[in-house]
Amino acid sequence: MLIKELSLAKTRVRTVPETVTLEEALELLEEFGYRCVPILDESGSIYRGNIYRMHIYKHKSEGKDMTLPVTHLLKNATKFVHTSSSFYSIFFMIKDLPYITVLDENDHFYGILTHSALINLLEQSWKLDKGSYVLTIASAGEKGDLANIAKFVNRYSDIMSCITLDVEEGPIRRTIMTLEPSATDEDVENISKILDRRGFRVIQVENLKEKH
Repeated sequence: MLIKELSLAKTRVRTVPETVTLEEALELLEEFGYRCVPILDESGSIYRGNIYRMHIYKHKSEGKDMTLPVTHLLKNATKFVHTSSSFYSIFFMIKDLPYITVLDENDHFYGILTHSALINLLEQSWKLDKGSYVLTIASAGEKGDLANIAKFVNRYSDIMSCITLDVEEGPIRRTIMTLEPSATDEDVENISKILDRRGFRVIQVENLKEKH
């Protein structure tokens, strides 16, 4: 369960019970500098939603009652995933949120998954700290292109990671490959030449060795 492994568990997450007031919630948010925190029921198991500091500020600036329960300004009640959810499902939900709430198999609050955890995962998957070169390769996005590109690259270097990206504005597909640590400038040049002959094009080369 990748989501479970990436999540910050409940015991490490600052939350507020649904019984606290807006004033009390604001004090906590200001004390720890949080943009928002999850709201849980009295048992500490059921996720109710998030409370945002900016919404409380607005409420207070308008001279409204700060003794109201925190649930008065509750947001994101339906924004959550489960520990067993598809990893890709989180990208559609976390886009406009500081984190995505994670529930367990019993629909109890498990923890949160943050943007930084996702970025760290991508950095690890791209092997930026271990590879030698990152090649961005352009193709027409036709069936079999990825297999053919990998075959030609493998003649000169093992591939440590690979990701493909589509750009809506055009028909070009970009494949980003990180080469093994022992790859050389000559290997990169040979890869570029053979891909060019086969109808592909290396449009960018990033030398990771220069950053280490």
